[in-house]
Amino acid sequence: MPLIYADLVWLLNFCFDAMLLWLAAIMLKRRVRLWRLMLAALFGSLLVLLVFTPFAYMMSHIVTKLIISFFIVWICFGFSRFRFFIENVLAFYFATFVMGGGMVAFHFLLQSELTMYRSGWISHSTSISWLFVVVMFPVLWMLSKAQMGTIREKKLRFEHIIDVRVTCFGQTVLLKGLVDSGNQLRDPLTNTPVMIVEWQPFAHMLPAAVLQMIHKCVYTDDIPSEWVSRMRFIPYRAVGVEQQLLVAIKPDDVQWLDDKRWMSVNKALIGFSPATLSADGEYNCIVHPHIVMSQAS
Repeated sequence: MPLIYADLVWLLNFCFDAMLLWLAAIMLKRRVRLWRLMLAALFGSLLVLLVFTPFAYMMSHIVTKLIISFFIVWICFGFSRFRFFIENVLAFYFATFVMGGGMVAFHFLLQSELTMYRSGWISHSTSISWLFVVVMFPVLWMLSKAQMGTIREKKLRFEHIIDVRVTCFGQTVLLKGLVDSGNQLRDPLTNTPVMIVEWQPFAHMLPAAVLQMIHKCVYTDDIPSEWVSRMRFIPYRAVGVEQQLLVAIKPDDVQWLDDKRWMSVNKALIGFSPATLSADGEYNCIVHPHIVMSQAS
């Protein structure tokens, strides 16, 4: 009877679950806290130990597997919306199938033992050693991660979410910006492109009068003198909404991260949106495509 080390089985499953969750987070560009990822992997790996108990029959049922996977994803990514949760679950399944299918494919690629039967059928030996799994899983994980990076680089830049850095009055705010080709908002007087941002990251520096203008769209004379020269009012029209004025300011500097270099923007305004731009919190500003494309060219 073969000897099975339960602690090694647990450790391997813990590492595999953690790497699969990490790969799913990379695929969806999710920011995941390390402790949540480790806790989810720990939960999934501890359940494997049930195989060595009289409750092993429960682990083979498809309903049990689905419930466990849902809990693993919920622990790692949380639950903000149903669509958000389903995307995380599908990404986790996809990463699992890619890694599992890749190991099976490599196993048959390297398999040299064939059995020929009189009926003409040819069979392979399908037993996969633990050593093969331990070696090939990290290799396939790195290959998958590298391939996703290559695909991401070949996409159009305005489909990306980029890091943005805005400096105003000596204070710098870091943002996640969606480069949206549909954002063609410009200052009608200077033709300067406007980047729409959520007001919350700037709340600590915005005067009360400016905050009132952002939320109520009502002009007030209480604006501090140092803000008057920076203020702009940009007319815009949203779908199903009459034309309104967007409160904008001229910042000291705007930069966006291109690979590992911060690119400075020559001309840009930032307009404050009173509403949340992303329901999932994936980005908090919408970048004008001209800002990115002009610098890239």
